[in-house]
Amino acid sequence: MTVTRAHIGHAPHLLAILWAFTRHTSWLPQVRSRLTDLRVMLKVIRRGWVQVVHDAQGPAGFIARDGERIHALYVHPRARGRGVGRLLLDDAKTCADRLDLWVLQANGPARGFYARHGFAEATRTNGAGNDENLPDIRMVWQATHGEQP
Repeated sequence: MTVTRAHIGHAPHLLAILWAFTRHTSWLPQVRSRLTDLRVMLKVIRRGWVQVVHDAQGPAGFIARDGERIHALYVHPRARGRGVGRLLLDDAKTCADRLDLWVLQANGPARGFYARHGFAEATRTNGAGNDENLPDIRMVWQATHGEQP
């Protein structure tokens, strides 16, 4: 598996990966329409922020990153536990000495994943600044001298 830059033709597949989580997570409120998700996905792909990993069945995961900020990282349910998320994070780490992201406090699996990959909690909020209005955590990864992902 390799990481490549996403193109517009990937959008339907990447949205299916996104919706596999957002539409099937009972504690997560639905705050955006599918049309809004499509518009945002097309925008971030055009900006060159999205990297994708393929497996034999097609896109298996993606990351949306603008500089140091990771805006999204999602893995298809069929590909979870196979290193797709790690591969996407490792690729991002080769492009920056520091990365940060926001994760919802309720998303324990994601918080654990990021912690295992060197991200540390930096800030907690009550969620007033996110779309879902749920408590969240800003996590930060900082490269150490000579660190390899």
